[in-house]
Amino acid sequence: MKAEDIKSVVREKYGEIAKQSKLQNETSCCGATGCCSTVDYTIFSERYDAMAGYNPDADLGLGCGIPTEFAQIKQGDTVIDLGSGAGNDCFVARALVGEAGRVIGLDMTQPMIDKARINAEKLNFSNVEFLLGDIEEMPIPGDTADVVISNCVLNLVPDKQKAFREIFRVLKPGGHLSVSDVVLKGELHNKLQEAAEMYAGCVSGAIQLDQYLEIARNAGFTNLKIHKEKAVTLPDEILLSYLNEEELDQFKISGAGIFSITLYAEKPL
Repeated sequence: MKAEDIKSVVREKYGEIAKQSKLQNETSCCGATGCCSTVDYTIFSERYDAMAGYNPDADLGLGCGIPTEFAQIKQGDTVIDLGSGAGNDCFVARALVGEAGRVIGLDMTQPMIDKARINAEKLNFSNVEFLLGDIEEMPIPGDTADVVISNCVLNLVPDKQKAFREIFRVLKPGGHLSVSDVVLKGELHNKLQEAAEMYAGCVSGAIQLDQYLEIARNAGFTNLKIHKEKAVTLPDEILLSYLNEEELDQFKISGAGIFSITLYAEKPL
């Protein structure tokens, strides 16, 4: 698909998800019921219940890690969350930056921005804001953030090189990123790669781990560390929507793997 087609798919799918609760997302897809033919958007997610600042209204179960867990966020920091959704990671980050800090959520889906702003208003936060914008061209000045976080979003961006260059630009010298994302080891079946629905579900948009790290280095990042890596197994109910039985068996023995990672990297002083 062309880049703009991909973005249209993502906007449409996540616009629909914004209208649902986490429970609705969990119970409407194969991971929970085994009866539908669409991607389970909550299949990669982790539980936030024990995190300070957690707000259930903002948790749609769309992440693939907890990037704030390794983000080394300090009181007074400015944090940018890319693909902020309903605001889940922003509100956790706000608990870490405190009253003196600032949190900016960026998302390209208007219904998500609307939902996040409603959640922030309910919490009476004056130092959390949500902006509509594209990660490839952020409406944010350079050298703004001490920390950039993102949760299962960069895999959805068509031009990942441009995205990482933009992250580098908006970070202050000496700042760093902490992103949870989906990557591949081995080749994904071409039917999965070509399926728009699988792209929006964070699978076919994922790239090889080595390539992912190389893009970050080429953007200027140093001291790369993978703090967490977890294999993800897609249920047969999902895969059989795109593959026949024989293709599914071949995929399982191909050695290809889907992984969620949490990557830390620094912008040099």
